[in-house]
Amino acid sequence: MAITWPRTAHRVAVQRDLPVPMPDGVVLLADRHIPVGAVRPPTILVRSPYGRRGVFGLMYGRAFARQGFQVVMQSCRGGFGSGGLLDPLGDEHDDGLATLAWLREQPWYGGSLAMHGPSYLGYTQWAVAPFAGPELKAMATSVTASQFRDAAYVGGAFALESSLIWTTLTASMGSPLGGAGALLAPRRTRRAALSGRPLGELDVLSAGRGMPFFQDLLAHHADPAAYWGRRDFSSSVGEVQAEVTMVGGWYDVFLPWQVKDYAAMRAAGRRPQLTIGPWYHADMRQMRAANTDALAWFRAHLLGDPSKLRELPVRLYVTGAEEWRDYPDWPVPGMREQRWHLRPDFALAPENPVESEPDRYRYDPAHPTPALGGPVLLGDSRPRDNRRLEARRDVLVYTGPELRQDTDMVGPVSAEIYLRSSTGHTDVVVRVCDVHPDGTSLNVCEGVRRLTPGASVADADGVRRVEVELWPIGHRFRLGHRIRVHVTSGAYPRIARNLGTGDPLGTGRAMVAADQEIFHDPSRPSAVVLPLVPR
Repeated sequence: MAITWPRTAHRVAVQRDLPVPMPDGVVLLADRHIPVGAVRPPTILVRSPYGRRGVFGLMYGRAFARQGFQVVMQSCRGGFGSGGLLDPLGDEHDDGLATLAWLREQPWYGGSLAMHGPSYLGYTQWAVAPFAGPELKAMATSVTASQFRDAAYVGGAFALESSLIWTTLTASMGSPLGGAGALLAPRRTRRAALSGRPLGELDVLSAGRGMPFFQDLLAHHADPAAYWGRRDFSSSVGEVQAEVTMVGGWYDVFLPWQVKDYAAMRAAGRRPQLTIGPWYHADMRQMRAANTDALAWFRAHLLGDPSKLRELPVRLYVTGAEEWRDYPDWPVPGMREQRWHLRPDFALAPENPVESEPDRYRYDPAHPTPALGGPVLLGDSRPRDNRRLEARRDVLVYTGPELRQDTDMVGPVSAEIYLRSSTGHTDVVVRVCDVHPDGTSLNVCEGVRRLTPGASVADADGVRRVEVELWPIGHRFRLGHRIRVHVTSGAYPRIARNLGTGDPLGTGRAMVAADQEIFHDPSRPSAVVLPLVPR
């Protein structure tokens, strides 16, 4: 997908540190990037907790002002000169609406508005979009979602590495480290996570001090509704009237919930645009592509120039085939679910299961099963060779036959696993890999489901049927390759280890190993469900 910008036409002037009052008396600061010579041009609002100058000022302020838009870049409360204390995700609805009210009072505001930005900057858009009124014409969101709860508690487990990385990153914002904090956060986080200390102590080890947001995540893991109620805008996505474009990555931590936002808008009769590329969360390639996508979107919906819009709304990069494809919708037309069953002798095939004994492994939280590759907030999340992981005794590995033709899988992925465990508290992790002819086993997607007593009803033999939602995929398994599935109970430190006790997430120390049995007979047909699309 070519990344090009039109020839620039405007010099840019900047008004710094504009005070924006909030209803509680706090003042937030904003910079206004002005295309010189434009008369009351459309406004793009960018609300960020990461500052409004430096790289962000160049990418979102100066770049779009040169294209004829005025850009208001505002620092969220508690950082980079804005008053108040940072309460992550908690104030963006009220502060965003107050900022819109302030915009309407400015003599330079022309009444035509868009919002733009990735990740947290995208979340700030969803926090106000359903309530912004008709002046909000367009939104450009990328690697984000209308709620972050499910990404923090993925599958009911706890996304330890990403949550701790973000906590460590926010602790360094505004410090002398500056942007170096983003580079140091993953290393500090991993060192803390591998210390073996209880989770409630890891923020001090990683960030250097206790961080209320991290403690809140731990405290509200068992009953998230109370904390997340005012931080979740997924129920109002269908009410958004603005034209929305979404850019995501196959290896992004928020992808499953981004495509659910797309589905919610489609169910409400809206027609958003969706682009998914071979990108991870902090991928500069994704950021450049998202800016190009946003410029075309804003020109169409704020300036009346649709010349750069594509004909079909869904554009996907199919890994393995290494090509872009356009579709009219997601899931893509013609996709059908194909069950690949776990079979005896660690085989995998679409054929129906046969009578067989269960496979067994022991998960020991004192030596948690690691993860190689997979989505994480900062760092390169592209696929890695999983052969070293597959050699472990606590990972069951099921491999299909050599494929007789190129096989394209594009869409949602799920698994149905029949499990009997020696403990009521355990995790099920399912991963799909692409095995190359030379034996390289690259992870394609994965998912986790945390189980508690009563969460799923066991049959008379104590076997539970466990549904696992994996990341969506757009991937070609090539001729001569094999499809492989892992079943295990850990992906550490991306997912916090399950101690097997049910003790509180932040303070638990005792550990109980889990003896696991995975069934794959006709009455308990464990399988991964893949989205086959015809060639």
